[in-house]
Amino acid sequence: MQRKIITTADGSKTIQIEDWNEQYHSVHGAIQEASHVYIKHGLLFFISENKPHDPISILEIGFGTGLNALLTLLKSEELKLPMSYVGVEAFPVSSEELNQLNYTSELNIDSLYFQQLHQPSWEEVHQISNLFQLTKQQKFFKDISEENAYDIIYFDAFGARVQPELWTEDIFRLMHRALRQNGVLTTYAAIGSVRRILQSLGFEVQRLEGPPGKRHMIRAIKR
Repeated sequence: MQRKIITTADGSKTIQIEDWNEQYHSVHGAIQEASHVYIKHGLLFFISENKPHDPISILEIGFGTGLNALLTLLKSEELKLPMSYVGVEAFPVSSEELNQLNYTSELNIDSLYFQQLHQPSWEEVHQISNLFQLTKQQKFFKDISEENAYDIIYFDAFGARVQPELWTEDIFRLMHRALRQNGVLTTYAAIGSVRRILQSLGFEVQRLEGPPGKRHMIRAIKR
C-alpha cells in the first residue's frame, strides 16, 4: 500500500496510508491528539486516581511511530516516576519513514530521545533511562496473553472503518484480562459499538471530550 509523510494541523508529521485514507495520527494534530488521549486522559488520570506502584506498567496497542512512547518517556522524566512500557506492533515503521518525522523539533527536545526508542532491538527489555524501561514486541494484537499485567493501555489501533477486526469483543476481552484492577484503557475512538463491547466486559466506560477535530473519545476503567 502507498504510504507518505504528511504534516498535521499542529505542525507535527505523521504517516498516511493513501489506499485507506487513514493516518497513524489525527490530521488535526498528531502531538495534540497523543497528548490529549493518552497522556492527559490515560497516564495522568491514572496517576491522579491511584497511588502508583513502582513502576507504572503501560501497554500500547499499535507502537507505530513511537510518538505515544516518546511523550510517556518525557512525562516519566518530568514527574520522576518509573515506568515500564510495552509497545506491540505487527508491522514496524521503516527507518526511512521515522527519519522524516519531526516530533523532537516540534517538542523542542534532543533527538536522542526519539532515537533511543527506535534503535533498540525488538523482543528484549531495554532500559532507556533511569526511569523508563521499554519492550517492543512484534506480534498481532490477538496474540497478547498477559493477565493482570498493566496499569494503563493506550489503544491506538487503526480505525474500525479500515480494520474492524481490531475492534471486536475478542480483542477487548484480551485488554480486560491484561489490565490490573482499576487499570485504565484510553482510545481516540468513541463509536457506540465499542462502548457497548467495553461495558459488556465489565468496564466502567466514560465518554470524554475528544482531541482537536474530534467530538469525543473513550476512557474505560477495569473495576
